[in-house]
Amino acid sequence: MKKIITLLSVIGMFGFQGCTGPEGPPGIPGQDGQDGLIAEVFELKNVNFVNDPLDSPDLGYYIYRKLDPKILDSDQILIYRLAGTIDANTPIWQLIPRTLFLQQGELDYDFDFSKEDFSIYAGGTYNLSLTPQYLNNQTFRIVILPGYFSTLIDKNNYNAVISALNINESQIKKIDLQ
Repeated sequence: MKKIITLLSVIGMFGFQGCTGPEGPPGIPGQDGQDGLIAEVFELKNVNFVNDPLDSPDLGYYIYRKLDPKILDSDQILIYRLAGTIDANTPIWQLIPRTLFLQQGELDYDFDFSKEDFSIYAGGTYNLSLTPQYLNNQTFRIVILPGYFSTLIDKNNYNAVISALNINESQIKKIDLQ
């Protein structure tokens, strides 16, 4: 039995030595990010939800934007809504989808995205026009997250996401829509 194991070991060594060869052609060039990570954050500031029943009768209240440049198929988008502030330097960001329980009923924020665009929706169990403060002059942060990175962080915590992506406040692109 020992001779068979020794013989198989020797054959295995010769087999692995034959696994060398010339280096293959270089891959297609990609974009360089911080440590190979390509992430982006931008802010939609003072944006109003649109309710156009003639244009989009099934959408209700929504915000629509194209992505430029388009994102990769594997990328994800996280969207945070500015829910308030603790002081002038401490915003409170809430990940959507999110349900707010108001006196009038439930208000839901949700979104969808493709590699080309995204939409943010507001819907509820009451006439949303009764609470314009939740539809007008809203601020959102959109985080483009590389797909391979998305399982490594607590997405509910905006500060943890930004810290993990090594993005500081000065790198966030502000888009004022008012």
